[in-house]
Amino acid sequence: MSFGFDLDLLRTFTAVVETGGFTRAAERVHLTQSTISQQVKKLETNLGRTLLIRDRASGRVRTTEEGELLMSYARRILSILAEADEALGRSVPVPKTVRLGVPEDFAGRRMIDLLSGFARTTSHTRLDTISGWSVELRRLLQAGELDLALIKREPGDGSCIAKWEEPLSWVGSRTLSGGTDPIPLAVFPPGCIYRERAIRAIEESGRRWRIAYSSQGLMGVQAAVASGLGISLLPVDAILPEHQPLNDADGFAQEPASELALIAATRKLEPAVRETADFLIANLTALRRSTKTPIARVN
Repeated sequence: MSFGFDLDLLRTFTAVVETGGFTRAAERVHLTQSTISQQVKKLETNLGRTLLIRDRASGRVRTTEEGELLMSYARRILSILAEADEALGRSVPVPKTVRLGVPEDFAGRRMIDLLSGFARTTSHTRLDTISGWSVELRRLLQAGELDLALIKREPGDGSCIAKWEEPLSWVGSRTLSGGTDPIPLAVFPPGCIYRERAIRAIEESGRRWRIAYSSQGLMGVQAAVASGLGISLLPVDAILPEHQPLNDADGFAQEPASELALIAATRKLEPAVRETADFLIANLTALRRSTKTPIARVN
């Protein structure tokens, strides 16, 4: 089967067409409106076709010519699948979608491999993962658009399911060690805890600073530091061999550790959400132990 014809995406697409909009479709398939939008966009990307357009006069969603053609096949495919299930005397359980948010600077290869491993080992739970900055993940969680989120925060900043200490270190390069005035910083966008910590620490030391480089991604900040564009405050496990750790002798006092926390939208977790949380706790604990980073399980 072509990757474009993922059955879950076809079900979502069919629901949107039959109900005439994303809101009603979300109610039918028990997903959030944003998730419905993401799934339709994914289907369009997989097929390389625009399937739906919004009618400005009525506000309803209608199919393009390609969407209408796909809809005829989608109905048949889903109908045949339901017929086969009935003939075999069984019903296929619909996987429970768990909406997970992960930090932008944490969505690296190890995290992707971890989530892929979870997807391979469970058929009754489907992860819908989004990466973003912690402030945005908190907002999505509070709005009910996420079930779980891993966020970077100051230690003890609210309740959580589990938390991990995250040691930090100032880093420069062999060509830029911190004697420049004002201090050039390589940082993430506003709202990032490392950026806020770095600026506050430099100002408290009575020195000046400037933003020499800003990047949405960890790789960009790492590269900027390695090339000598700027100095940064990073988690210890994000330091590269090309980086030069800085200390008191360079004018940079050690910063207290920040915290990686797993938080949930509600106190009472549904079974699929609890299973996902337990998986994350077990595997992140194993990763942190390899870097000798402590964990504290809260509940």
